[in-house]
Amino acid sequence: MKTLFLTLRTFSATGGIEKVCRILGKALYEDSIKNEGLVLIGSMYDKQQDAFNNAYFPTENFRGFGINKLNFIKEMVKEGVKSNVVILSHINLLLIGWLIKKVAPHTKIILLTHGIEIWYPLPDHKRKMLQHCDKILAVSHFTRNKIIEVHGMPKENCLVLNNCLDPFLPLPSLHKKSEALLNKYGFSATDKILMTLTRMSSKERYKGYDKVFEAIAKLKIKYPHLKYLIAGSYDNREKDFADNLINKLGIQNRVVMPGYMEEEELEDHFALSDMYVMPSRKEGFGIVFIEAMYYGLPVIAGNIDGSADALLDGELGQLVEPGNVDEIATAIANVVENKDSFIPDRNLLMQHFSYEAYKEKLEMIIHNLELSTLNHQPSTLNFQP
Repeated sequence: MKTLFLTLRTFSATGGIEKVCRILGKALYEDSIKNEGLVLIGSMYDKQQDAFNNAYFPTENFRGFGINKLNFIKEMVKEGVKSNVVILSHINLLLIGWLIKKVAPHTKIILLTHGIEIWYPLPDHKRKMLQHCDKILAVSHFTRNKIIEVHGMPKENCLVLNNCLDPFLPLPSLHKKSEALLNKYGFSATDKILMTLTRMSSKERYKGYDKVFEAIAKLKIKYPHLKYLIAGSYDNREKDFADNLINKLGIQNRVVMPGYMEEEELEDHFALSDMYVMPSRKEGFGIVFIEAMYYGLPVIAGNIDGSADALLDGELGQLVEPGNVDEIATAIANVVENKDSFIPDRNLLMQHFSYEAYKEKLEMIIHNLELSTLNHQPSTLNFQP
């Protein structure tokens, strides 16, 4: 069986979708080895050298086109018509799936959907292309329901495949809060530290950090050692907004915004923190939630989007109404008063969000589709980069 996986970027960016693509590529490659199949991963924007020495799959299974869009489309359509299954990592790749389906109608097309990009009505041409997908994989039940509601897709064609933990995530350690980081941020060992990891942008204020500011202001007298660390890049406009709100609320000495953070730094910052808080309103899933729980942090998230899947509808953490500052403040106070009661169940977390659990679900989906193509065997894939 032959599978083609198409991405916009896999290695040349570090966002959540790129992380999903790396993990999915690894799972597809391992499945192809186990079942004596073939898999090719093609990326529109990555260069071929971006995949060198990566830990996820061999470079020879990767084709990077370095923003040569026309060549990418031409070559990947050619490979797609020779494949049993084609997986599109983003809705912006629908054109390629549609072209493949026109030439090879028995090839099965799967579209991955991550969140907000699929929640609203699409232009007519994209809507028509969407109808040609055999399966749509949503990262959360919220997103699946949106696809069915907004686009009228058949329920049986829309499946949920939650994101998972990166298999290369360092194992949790038992080390204490880093003295160096405490000193760097002006924190003390007795501080109760809230953490959020997000890009701060006026277009992404739905992450809810402004409501966390307000919650801290409510709690600042009762809990004088409460501090807030917001890691992630920010634009100047949003930084000004945040600074003005912080000053207005009188919590200048409680909030630290260190800016962009490398992946390698996250474990130490999770260890520094006492809880992870992000009451988002438009989260597709929230990989960072399961990463924070992997490192043992109590998590507080919004209850109206895909975050509910990451927290197993409240089994793994506290879900709050994102715009309700009182609810957010109460959830924070709960952890401050009795942190041990809110530490997530690690066995439950791994049962649902480990890489092995993800791979097993993915294999079942792919193999069920492949069975329906057995009578239409395409020719061999060309793996030359």
